[in-house]
Amino acid sequence: MTENEKQDILQKAKEFFKDIIVESHIRNTKKLFKLKEFNINPFLITYLANYLTGNNNPESIAKALIYPRVLGTSINTLFGNRLQTFCIKVLSGFASTTSGIDIEFIDALDNRRKYCQIKAGPNTINKDDVETIKNHFTSVRKLARTNGLSIQFDDLVLGVMYGTEKELSANYKRVNEEYPVIVGQDFWYRITGDEDFYSDLIKAFGEVAIEADSTKLLNHTIDSLANEIRSSDEFKNLLK
Repeated sequence: MTENEKQDILQKAKEFFKDIIVESHIRNTKKLFKLKEFNINPFLITYLANYLTGNNNPESIAKALIYPRVLGTSINTLFGNRLQTFCIKVLSGFASTTSGIDIEFIDALDNRRKYCQIKAGPNTINKDDVETIKNHFTSVRKLARTNGLSIQFDDLVLGVMYGTEKELSANYKRVNEEYPVIVGQDFWYRITGDEDFYSDLIKAFGEVAIEADSTKLLNHTIDSLANEIRSSDEFKNLLK
């Protein structure tokens, strides 16, 4: 892969992060000004508010509800759900027409063509996913035999965008018993032939993040939710 091709991927990654991840994150944040958006545990909410801020006033309760959604589950789920978009927009040069395969690339280690499914992180597949992944790879091998193509077991790989091998969950390790699971820096090196590409990709996302200061939006959302909490019968006996 040439330097221009690598820079093209990094630029497309920045555009993906800004146009897809950041914009969706903002839309999801704007939804959180209403109590109906939350499944509230009344046994824990005042404890969490006090744990976070030292009091359980409406603003503190709003923060205890909003922060986990905005900074945790929401953005991580969003990133995982947009993997196909990432493949289409950023890794279009590696697009595969094979069912069950996200991308194809020439491996920088052994110079063989790899047929790859992509997952987000080291804990992002469940027990049922393991058999689905293996079945997809089995189908590819059968199709290859039908078409007279030579595909080895280690030509079918599961690529994990971030993390390290030691962080892989037990479900990934079950896949790895039959098909290689390549993760993080190794995954991106195999695709690009550049040992620094993984860190360069993280930096590219970080450059977009610097521009994504949504402090005003977050504060406005917290204030709006706090106002609803003040007028809510559910919270009247909890507020002090």
